[in-house]
Amino acid sequence: MQLLIENMNGEIAKEVLSWEYDKPYDFYNNELTDEAMKELLDGSYNALVNNNQELIGFFCTGNNAQVPVGKKLGVYSAKSIDMGLGMNPKYVGKGSGFEFCSFIMRYIEKNYQSTPIRLTVAKFNQRAIHLYEKLGFVKKDEFSTDFAEFMTMVKEFE
Repeated sequence: MQLLIENMNGEIAKEVLSWEYDKPYDFYNNELTDEAMKELLDGSYNALVNNNQELIGFFCTGNNAQVPVGKKLGVYSAKSIDMGLGMNPKYVGKGSGFEFCSFIMRYIEKNYQSTPIRLTVAKFNQRAIHLYEKLGFVKKDEFSTDFAEFMTMVKEFE
């Protein structure tokens, strides 16, 4: 699968916010609201498309990749670049995750000069955790919100 980075725009943001995941991953479903659109269009998000211009997923870096409760608890204090991502539900569970995440990681490593990459994942999402471990991430902090338990994972570069 060839991936290309596109700037997030209104059309793509609306598509992302309309994605519907199967249970238990429906936890990641969003709603098309002005606030959600504003976040996706704030410049921290990029879209990933294939060579047919089909939307494969998105990623973001920085504060939007952090869970607010985790910020209050100090789990984001170590110097890292935070990475958030989402894959189009029609590609989830089809064996594309490693390539998808590797592409995003290469982009971040190139643009942030080997700064450790940190991500936050819901603890129930064992499929994603297994993938992140294969990509070299190690578990760091754990915290809970009113609606889920999370963990941070970090990938260090030599």
